[in-house]
Order: sequence, then structure tokens, then C-alpha cells
Amino acid sequence: MALFEWDETFSVNVVEIDQQHRKLVEMVNELHDAMGAGKSKEILGKIIKGLSNYAKIHFATEEKYFDQFGYPDADSHKDEHANFAQKVAEFKEGFDAGRLGLSIEVMRFLSTWLKSHIKDVDKKYGPFFNENGLK
Repeated sequence: MALFEWDETFSVNVVEIDQQHRKLVEMVNELHDAMGAGKSKEILGKIIKGLSNYAKIHFATEEKYFDQFGYPDADSHKDEHANFAQKVAEFKEGFDAGRLGLSIEVMRFLSTWLKSHIKDVDKKYGPFFNENGLK
């Protein structure tokens, strides 16, 4: 069962970024489902690594457009990306070392952060990007 259901209220009206957001939602749900099914540490580790790597790719995409169009809130937005990437890296390191298990709290963090980041932070740049010709 999905932890996070994508719907159009999450759309930032930029096709490339909406596709990436959907992929991140799918990956969080895949991790949640694997945890619920009692998958091995190796499988969970691969999913966590994939999620971490894909988040970096996604953040780089957004930040490329921030720089290209001179997005006024770029610095604070980039700080949020860096903080999230650091938390995920710390989680992955602890998980890989066997010091930290995959828990409901971690899943809630990932889901809640992604939901609030898209709806409260990312949606702010949608109109700005659209005005600059990015759809």
C-alpha cells in the first residue's frame, strides 16, 4: 500500500520537474513497501541508495533552472536541498553500518518532507519558471 499518493495538487506545472517528483514519490513508496514486506537489508540498501542518488539529480535539475532564470529564492531553496541530502546521507550511512534500522519514523520523515517541500516550497517557483518559458 502506498505511503504517499501523487495527485495534481503536487504539480508545479513544469513537465520535467513533475515527472521527477512523481519518480521520487514512487521511490519513497517502493522503500515503504519493501520495508513492510520484510525485504533484506541488501534490497533496502539498494532502494535507499537509489533514492539518495535520484534526489541529487532532481535537486540539480531545479537548481540549474534557478541559476538559468535568476530565481529570487534560490539560496534558501538550495539550503533546504542541502539539509535534506545531508539527513538522507546520515541515514544511509547509519543503515549501511547497521547502526540504524529502517523505521516508520524515517518513512514518515521522507514522506512528510517531500509532501511539504513540493507543496510549500517548490510550488512557489512554478509560476516563475512558466513566466520564463519553462513549461
